Amino acid sequence: MKNYETIMIINPNIEEAAVKNTIEKIESLINSNGKVDSTEELGKKKLAYPIKKQNEGYYVLVNFSSEPSFIDELERIYNITDEIIKHIVVCKN
Repeated sequence: MKNYETIMIINPNIEEAAVKNTIEKIESLINSNGKVDSTEELGKKKLAYPIKKQNEGYYVLVNFSSEPSFIDELERIYNITDEIIKHIVVCKN
């Protein structure tokens, strides 16, 4: 298993409960295919440029370990989740 970190930017206009549900959904997906080491909610921040007509985003950093084959599935889930407006997954090794 390799170590990864992912940052997702969640739409700031949704309710706080929906933000928590989105984070829990991603954490449970990662835990079913690896192990979440830490989750850090960085809060709302101004974006450098508008993304999907949003000037702010709710940033969440997740450090985890999993098999490399899982990353494609994680990115597929990010792409079909409407609440997530941007994401990146980086290998820490």
